[in-house]
Amino acid sequence: MNNFFRGIIAAYGAKKLGGGCFSTVIIFIIIWVLLGKCNNESRASTQPVHPTVVVGK
Repeated sequence: MNNFFRGIIAAYGAKKLGGGCFSTVIIFIIIWVLLGKCNNESRASTQPVHPTVVVGK
């Protein structure tokens, strides 16, 4: 997610959830950080398995 859409979503959420000026800024920062965490690739991604070939005994 690029920063423009991340900012739009965070601003909309902060406007809906925030009560005053200070709480709106805090909620914006929290949503911004959480959306940034969603952008990271999974660390548990699997690596391709290369089969070993056994030739004769």
